[in-house]
Amino acid sequence: MSIGNSPEDDRPSLGDDDRPSFADDDRPTIGHALKQARIASGLTVDEVSSITRVRVPIVHGLEEDDFSRCGGDVYARGHIRTVARAVGLDSEPLVAQYDAEHGGRPAPTPAAPMFEAERIRPERRRPNWTAAMVAAIVVVVGFAGFTMFSGSGDSKDRNTQVAEGPTQTQQSPAPKPAPSTPPASKPAPSDSAIAAAPQDKVTVKLSAISDRSWISAKAHNGKVLYDGLLEKGESKTFVDGEKIDLILGNAGAIELYVNGKKVGDQFEDGQVERLTYTKGDPVVG
Repeated sequence: MSIGNSPEDDRPSLGDDDRPSFADDDRPTIGHALKQARIASGLTVDEVSSITRVRVPIVHGLEEDDFSRCGGDVYARGHIRTVARAVGLDSEPLVAQYDAEHGGRPAPTPAAPMFEAERIRPERRRPNWTAAMVAAIVVVVGFAGFTMFSGSGDSKDRNTQVAEGPTQTQQSPAPKPAPSTPPASKPAPSDSAIAAAPQDKVTVKLSAISDRSWISAKAHNGKVLYDGLLEKGESKTFVDGEKIDLILGNAGAIELYVNGKKVGDQFEDGQVERLTYTKGDPVVG
């Protein structure tokens, strides 16, 4: 058994330059870190774009360390934070790495000059509203006192004049009302309808008295004279040379005149009637 150097002692010693370096240059790039995290999360570029609302070309550019499509350093930092959170990475080290590789963040603009300029600016004098209000009150009070004093003197003069005037006044007799004349009698609706109806044609007049009703009126040749709703209080008159066909949706609400003569109240509310009238006396078809 010989005593000598072990095999480990035969290895050449490593100097400082030969030791492995773990400087920042050995860490993965921002794009490589984002891409590896995305693959590990099982996401595609399209899915990352849908989650973050960052366009697909920009996501591809970030993974390739191409930040030119971001539109500036501010937007690039925002896109890095958004995509890193989506794939499960801590965004702050990546943003710090971006700042170190692109000159750092710009220093904020000092606000001291603006404050100094405002301090130098003279203050504007505000109007003395208190003095103006006091003066206005004095004027109003003086005017009110003058008005009350002059008004009391006028009232005394009026009272004196009333006392010295006559105590009794003669009242003129009230005019007698003129005798009222009775109003001229109006012709009955049936009489006016008879006078207005031509003898050589058929005339039908419909009036909605108690409620509205749907009506349809056709001439002898099938022409539609009216098809619609007749509201309460409305009237319709139809004239034809031979005949008129009617359909009343709510016959009990309709007052009916045919050739100037009133047709008796023979319909009920809600009743549907189909009627046909010609020249001469009313004849229900």
